[in-house]
Amino acid sequence: MKRHSALIPLSKEHHDSLILAQVLKKDAPAYKGLPTDPAAKSEFAQKKFKDYISMHFDKEEAVLDKLRDCHNEIQKLGDEIIREHQQLKAAFLSLRQSQNLETDLDKLGHALEEHIRKEERILFPLIQDYVPEEMLTRIAPLIL
Repeated sequence: MKRHSALIPLSKEHHDSLILAQVLKKDAPAYKGLPTDPAAKSEFAQKKFKDYISMHFDKEEAVLDKLRDCHNEIQKLGDEIIREHQQLKAAFLSLRQSQNLETDLDKLGHALEEHIRKEERILFPLIQDYVPEEMLTRIAPLIL
């Protein structure tokens, strides 16, 4: 499905996060010079979270707040997405205290990938199907 122009910036950010998710997984192949040992992966993940993923979550939550009344499924899935943001944030922040870093990174990588796939494959199509064009135009500045 072609992505609505208002959602394209989020999808582009998702691409970068999917690369991070792959890097974090156990036994991930080396990827374009990105870190391969658990300590470096953890540092990389924490920096990515601080520098852009946390802001990405904020943008998505602002959009979901504006769209929650457009359709019951968007509201329901939006609440689920926000809970997952909280869980992912806790997982990123807990890396510093991890006692089993390789396992925790692997779990985070899988959870991040699953979350992004849900947004891209379920949430965004719902938004495109049920949110009026004028509302999509109004939310576009929240995403930039």
